[in-house]
Order: sequence, then structure tokens, then C-alpha cells
Amino acid sequence: MSTSAGTRGPSIDGILSGLGAASIWGGMYVVSRMVLEVIPPVTLVFIRLVLGTITLAIVIRLTAPRLPARGDLKLMASLGLVGMCISLVAQFAGTHLAGAANGALITSATPAFMLVFAWPILGTRPTIRQVGALILATTGVLVVTLVGTDAPTEAPGSHLAGNTFLLVAAITWALYSVLGGRASSRYDALVTTAYATGFGALFTLPLVPWELASTPMGSLDWPVWTGILYLGIVSTAGAFYLWNRSIARLGASLPGLLFFAQPVVGGLLGATVLGEVLSISFFIGGALVASAVVLSARET
Repeated sequence: MSTSAGTRGPSIDGILSGLGAASIWGGMYVVSRMVLEVIPPVTLVFIRLVLGTITLAIVIRLTAPRLPARGDLKLMASLGLVGMCISLVAQFAGTHLAGAANGALITSATPAFMLVFAWPILGTRPTIRQVGALILATTGVLVVTLVGTDAPTEAPGSHLAGNTFLLVAAITWALYSVLGGRASSRYDALVTTAYATGFGALFTLPLVPWELASTPMGSLDWPVWTGILYLGIVSTAGAFYLWNRSIARLGASLPGLLFFAQPVVGGLLGATVLGEVLSISFFIGGALVASAVVLSARET
């Protein structure tokens, strides 16, 4: 196989895009944990998606890429429902209950779950090595989810509930990533991301009044506004675009190796900025998940 610059270019682009997205999301868990003290999860997801949609719409207006045909709007709506509405709500709810470090680690099992969805959707049959990676990742997530205990200051079961939400977020994000690969093969990653965030905002909107009726927002000072802008512009418009671009360049397997930058960044920032205590189960589970994503990417 040729190794010309023209062949290497898209791979380097895809690797840098995936690494950038994963690193941004690692920091996102720390930022969201702080903002969630003031804004409840569903409402924060909606605000995040609206800001992301506006940002991406401006870029699309300036670049004028090809827009989806009417027949592909159902696919775009599916991306918005699964990846932007369900996954992000579960992600924020889980991070609020279980912490930034657990949020970054458990959702880093996403690449292994992508192998499960890639088989029926893309026709990519997993190998024995990849099945082994899935088992390792699942075991690692279960170690963090079930072995870790609640902190004394928190309600009993809050970590277990939070970790369960995070597991749902990982599985649904895996489905989004595989569906996004299909969409990105037809349209620019910018367009796929913009339509997914737009539909996600529409699906999330009906839940906002219901949530605010029972959990009103707190005071919005400048650190909260800064966090909101980071979540909406950087970690939504920017990171989602980079992730879709990475999948379009590399497929559904190799980004898994890059995705592990997320728990490294999230865990370190959670410990240093928020003072979260990283238990032994976090490190054991992290080692298993790290082994899984490396194993799943070795054949790519």
C-alpha cells in the first residue's frame, strides 16, 4: 500500500481531530460539574445545544456546504435524538451525581460499544480481538460503577444512579457515532453536526419547562456564563465537529484509541480543580478500559 503524503494526510487529520475532541470533552466534565450546581441537567443540555446550533449555523452560512436531502432528514433527526438529547441528558445527570472523573472514565468505554452497533448498521463484523476489547471495557465500567461506594456526604445510591446514567450515555453515544459515520460519508462533518445539534435542541425543549418547575435555576454569575459558553461553543460546536470529522477520516475503530484522552484529562482536572477523590476502583476500571480501547484499535 502506498504511503504517500496524500494517503497520510487524512489519517493525520483524523487522529488530531479525534484527540482534540476527546481532550475537550475531558475538560467538559469538570466545567459541567460546576455549572450543574446552578443549572439543572436537561436545561443545561438545551442551552448547550442551542448555542452549538447557532455557532454551526453561522459557519455553514459562511462556507455554504451541501445540505442534506429531504430523505436524509430522518437520519439527522435520529442523530439528534440519540446522541444529543438522550446521551447528553444522561451524561449531565450522571456527572452531577457521580462526579467528573467517573463521567469521563465510564463514557470512555464508548468505542468498545461502537463495535456492537457497527455490525448491524455498517456491516462491520467484529473480530475476536474486538470482542475481547468489548468484554474488557464492559468489565472496567462495571468495576467503576458497582465497586465504588458513595461518599459519606451524598445520598445513598447517588453514585450508582449516576454511574448508570453515564453507562446509558456511553451506549447511546456509541450508537450516535456509528450513525454519524453513515451521515458523514454523505455530507460534510460540519453539516452532520449542525443538523444533529439542531434536532437535539428540538427534542430537548419540551422537557425544559417540566424540569424548571421542580428545579429552578440558581444565580448566573460570570464563571457560570463562561462555563455555558465553553459547553455550547467549544465542547458542542467545536468538539462534535472534530469527532465527526475523525470518524469520517478514520472509521469507527481507530478513534477509540484517541478517546482515552478524555478520562485522563477529566480525571486529572476533577481531582485537581474539584478536589474529587479517585478511588482504587477508578484506577482498576481505567486500566481495563484503556486496555480495551488499545486492543480494539490495534487491527485498524
